[in-house]
Parts: sequence; C-alpha cells; structure tokens
Amino acid sequence: MKIATIIARSLLGLIFVVFGSNMFLHFIPMPPPPEGPARDFMTALFVSHYLYVVGALQVVGGLLLFTGRWVPLGLTLVGPVIVNIVCFHALMAPAGLPMAITVSALAVFLLWRHRGNFAGLVHAPVGPAGTRHQ
Repeated sequence: MKIATIIARSLLGLIFVVFGSNMFLHFIPMPPPPEGPARDFMTALFVSHYLYVVGALQVVGGLLLFTGRWVPLGLTLVGPVIVNIVCFHALMAPAGLPMAITVSALAVFLLWRHRGNFAGLVHAPVGPAGTRHQ
C-alpha cells in the first residue's frame, strides 16, 4: 500500500504542477472550451485573472504532494480545485469528465491514506465517559 500511495501522490502532484504551471507559461496548447456556459465561465475566470490564483494553488499544492512534504496541506490546497474541475466537467464540458474522475479518485485515495490528519474535521472530540464536546 505504501508504494501505491507514493505513486498516487507523485502522479497527482505532477498533474497539478504541470497544469498549474501551464496557466502561467502556456507550454501546452489548450483548445477553446465549447460554446455556451463553459466558454462564458472560462472567459470570466481569464478576464478577472482568477485563473492565476487557481494556477498558483495548483502549483503549490502539487509541489507539496510531489515532494511528499506536508501532503495533508497539499491535499487541502488542491481539494477545492478538484471539486471545481469535477463540477465544471460534469455540468458544462463533459468531455473532460473521465480525467476529472481519475484525479478525484487519486485524491480520495490519498485522503483515505492520510485520514488521521483530517480526523478532527469529521469526528467530534470525545471527553470523559464517552461524552462528546460541542
């Protein structure tokens, strides 16, 4: 399981470093999004320079994942980006949905492997005699 974790972490980190860097360096030609809401959405992100924020989060989160340092922080940074990628492809541009699902599966696997770091988000602390603190 340790090797699978390293492979998933490295692959997810590499994906986000490459595609996040592409937002700044434009070394991978990206086809225009299809007509309609997908193009309007991407145009708004581009014109407002919001894509640079998303790209920076992708690069920083991807580097943390790829290097293996502070993996929970890397997952925290790329998590909202993954949610937006899945929503974008599920609702506006379904052609990219298989890749979005693959990235989501890698992230969920890594979240499961690092679940101890996120336990405070899903479990209420237990006090004496099993009572839960509010």
